Amino acid sequence: MKLLTLFQNLPYTLLQGSTDLDITDLVYDSRKVSPGSLFVCVSGTVSDGHKYIPMALEKGAAALVVEHPVSVPEGVTVLQVENGRLALAELSAAWFGYPARALTTIAVTGTKGKTTTTYMIHDILEKAGHKAGLIGTVEIITGAERIPAEHTTPESYLIHQYLRQMVDSGCDYAIMEVSSQALKLDRTEGIQFDYGIFTNLTPDHLSPLEHASMEEYAGCKAMLFRQCRVGLFNADSDASATMMDGCTCAVQTYGIHRAANWKASAESLGRKGVNVTLLSPEQETVFVDLPGEFSAYNALAAYAVCRNLGVPADDVKKALSTVQVRGRMERLPLPNGSEIMIDYAHNAVSLESLLKALRPCVEGRMICVFGCGGNRARDRRFEMGAISARLADVTVVTSDNPRDEEPMDIIHDIETGVHNAGGACTTIPDRKEAIRWAISHAAPEDLVILAGKGHELGQEIKGVIHPMDERSLVAEVLAEGAQ
Repeated sequence: MKLLTLFQNLPYTLLQGSTDLDITDLVYDSRKVSPGSLFVCVSGTVSDGHKYIPMALEKGAAALVVEHPVSVPEGVTVLQVENGRLALAELSAAWFGYPARALTTIAVTGTKGKTTTTYMIHDILEKAGHKAGLIGTVEIITGAERIPAEHTTPESYLIHQYLRQMVDSGCDYAIMEVSSQALKLDRTEGIQFDYGIFTNLTPDHLSPLEHASMEEYAGCKAMLFRQCRVGLFNADSDASATMMDGCTCAVQTYGIHRAANWKASAESLGRKGVNVTLLSPEQETVFVDLPGEFSAYNALAAYAVCRNLGVPADDVKKALSTVQVRGRMERLPLPNGSEIMIDYAHNAVSLESLLKALRPCVEGRMICVFGCGGNRARDRRFEMGAISARLADVTVVTSDNPRDEEPMDIIHDIETGVHNAGGACTTIPDRKEAIRWAISHAAPEDLVILAGKGHELGQEIKGVIHPMDERSLVAEVLAEGAQ
């Protein structure tokens, strides 16, 4: 591809060399450079791509994209841009032939509900006869294959690569989880989304490496609504006003407690799910096979966007009545009539939200099995211990992803949080044995909650990912005679 073709939508300053070049590849990882490549220098929080220019040139890079002047041999073309990350996104869109333009694109942002809402939309579209791709926390679905995800929203190059694969495999829709971090780092630039959905905003992702304040966090999420044609906002979230402030999209709202374009009521059916009754602009009752009011919100958002897309109401209702999302309130029945629920709740905010939502749905006891990840804020452990002590009936403390820390150091911190909140806990470091204990102590009306791992298929210890799938652990425990 001609170099100038890649830069057709991107301002630049030519520092040296010629733009009359054929580019063989677009690369932002110097280890992947091959002769004739265009190497984009991205300044990250951990590493600066400009440091790897010598390696890129040694491997045969024909041109460089930089944020500041660099000293390189005269024969190398160097183009300066203001923002390397934004440039990578725009160049990637061009490199893959602007695949988003051939798809109807739907983006979902918010603290909670992104994964479930995207899967609901994906299932509705697929069951209505469409072919849809998905990019999210659990996996990437290209229409030809399913790829385990490493990040909620991948780097821009990968986004456009996946979108191109979706187009080539015959998809007509792409649904994407868009994190605040992705918006902050320009990963979704080069895409004009057809629909954007805002779910909610709660204190989360506040750290030196993510967002310095709630204001910055909200501001990053609001960027999506200057990058889409139609925005659907949760009317019951106070943060929706911030999301709409300065937005350039058409506005629709959905909600249960406040006035909204898509207005509904919700009736809990306990652990069996929830009935969502549409009051306007349509009158429909939708059964959602997931418990809790937040499932009603996710379903309402999915219903609204799919009806906007022209999907018949009966097709939407049918899909939502059987929806299940891996690692998001994923239910596994136990032989005695009790149930296990696997969820990704891995911090204080998400664990509190989960337990509060499930409390009205459980006739017996909530048995909460969880740990905390290592190399993360230590306060999270005390907070999660206190939340489980306060909201669950039985707390079982185990190991999560200890990473580079000693598992028992993490566990002792959780225990401190439990005890400081006036609670008690059972400590079983081995996660399989913790699950065995919970299952063997569960009465028919109880709910066993396995929190923190969710969709994950491994446990990280000292830099090594060891296979661990909680579904397999449960199956093993049951096969070995628990209950």
